[in-house]
Amino acid sequence: MTSAAQQYQSQSQSQSQSPSQHSPELRAAARHFGRRRFLTVTGAAAALAFATHLPTAGAASSAELDAAKITENPFTLGVASGDPLPGSVLLWTRLAPQPYAADGGLPAERVAVEWQLAYDENFRRIARRGTTTAHPEYNHALHIAVDHLGEDRVYYYRFRVGGWISPTGRTRTAPGHGAKLTDLKLAAVSCQAYHDGYWTAYKHLAQEDIDVVFHLGDYLYEYAVTSVGGNRNYTDRVLPGHYNRETLTLDDYRMRYGLYKSDPDLMAAHAAHPFVVTWDDHETENNYADETPENDVPPEEFLLRRAAAYRAYWENQPLRRPQQPEGPDMQLYRRIHFGRHAQFDILDTRQYRTNQAYGDGSDIPGPEIDDPARTMTGETQERWLLDGWRRSRARWNVVPQQVTFSQRKLDLNPVAKLSMDAWDGYRASRRRLLDGVKATGLDNFMVLTGDVHVGYAFDILDDFDDQSSRTLGTEIVATSISSGRDGADKPANWETYTKANPHLRFYNGRRGYVTVQLGREEARADFKTVPYVLQPGAPIVTAASFVTESGNPGLRPV
Repeated sequence: MTSAAQQYQSQSQSQSQSPSQHSPELRAAARHFGRRRFLTVTGAAAALAFATHLPTAGAASSAELDAAKITENPFTLGVASGDPLPGSVLLWTRLAPQPYAADGGLPAERVAVEWQLAYDENFRRIARRGTTTAHPEYNHALHIAVDHLGEDRVYYYRFRVGGWISPTGRTRTAPGHGAKLTDLKLAAVSCQAYHDGYWTAYKHLAQEDIDVVFHLGDYLYEYAVTSVGGNRNYTDRVLPGHYNRETLTLDDYRMRYGLYKSDPDLMAAHAAHPFVVTWDDHETENNYADETPENDVPPEEFLLRRAAAYRAYWENQPLRRPQQPEGPDMQLYRRIHFGRHAQFDILDTRQYRTNQAYGDGSDIPGPEIDDPARTMTGETQERWLLDGWRRSRARWNVVPQQVTFSQRKLDLNPVAKLSMDAWDGYRASRRRLLDGVKATGLDNFMVLTGDVHVGYAFDILDDFDDQSSRTLGTEIVATSISSGRDGADKPANWETYTKANPHLRFYNGRRGYVTVQLGREEARADFKTVPYVLQPGAPIVTAASFVTESGNPGLRPV
């Protein structure tokens, strides 16, 4: 057994009881792990740790901490909200007086936390209030679903522990299911490697007038961060040495979130807007595919790591209870409506996919990528998506997901290389979705994508090798917040990519984000970029703007 597995097993055994003493939830989790070939000796120990060492409703799982004993600010990670529903918001915070510590600087005791939701930012008109418990088993994270609110309305929220009051957050509920809107504005972001530079784009995003932010993955990176913050090259602080290694254990992932979420620009963006999040690979490990890790590690050991990564992800994101993980499994795909105006089908293209064909890099396409048995989404998620399209009555049908959906030839050879990690490596899976778009008569199909650290705008063609074929929708690819460092307006492969892919309407390699305004007659995408991230304080510019007309897919520059 490797040292990582031994570390998990030791932790698990110290926290666990005999399996016969455990709840039906554990027995259900064990059956689930069995389906994943996870009931090895190591897997069984992990099942106990991740499925049972959790607080239950109404149970006092630990002593309660006197708030007066918290002598440092516990709100160092800020506040957040997410997954807006009609008349409901989800509020998040995590208590961490010492954000770089695995336990956040708090003992293994429960903490009573007051919360308020108000109609105004001065909290003179309170809409809801309450007191809840931050449990040490969840790393003192809170996920508070506040229901019975007004629809399509802005609210302000905050938390209090003893004499400490959190920053104020601003959020909003979604409009009712039958509401007919005239406009909805979103932002899409992705890929924020802490060690690659500053997150100035988030500072600008916090000042945008938008309704919701979609984070498309790589919120966290598992790679080592040096004592000076990598390319941030700090001169005013020294990061603890435990960051200078790859994340493997639950403590590793928790501490890495402590580092990432303490960034002031990220905190500002979370406080300003509700987020809808989905992951890609780096929240766990680069280019993993379902049970298959990037490197030659036994699946049962990798699933221990995946369980740790998924649990830390849920603890640190504004997610609702249905997304709470069970061991190495977490249903992240879900559907959010903004009235009759927009349906968002948020995908998970990592957890259920078939292993990449011909390795996880780029390769000349072979027969394996057209094998109908291979899948990007898994059968259940694919069926859920197609069924949702059949029932949709929305004006705009938007799919926030992770990796490039449109064909992207990487060279000018007669048979060009393609990315095996993107949808190009899963062509039969993509074909089923495109056929679903046609079969359901889907209105105004749009894909939002992250992953590649550049901004793209694609027309989605029925047949990418026939440029005269029907345009079925548009794909908007958000560049990275920092991953890839400064980048360039025209990367070295800009001319190659634009020639090889005539359906590629825009390509820019700077950092930033994209905003999309969904109107009744057209949608407008604005690609916002910063000229540098190796230093703080960069200005923001609009690198390009495109519109696509309602009922007439295809992008044209503005």
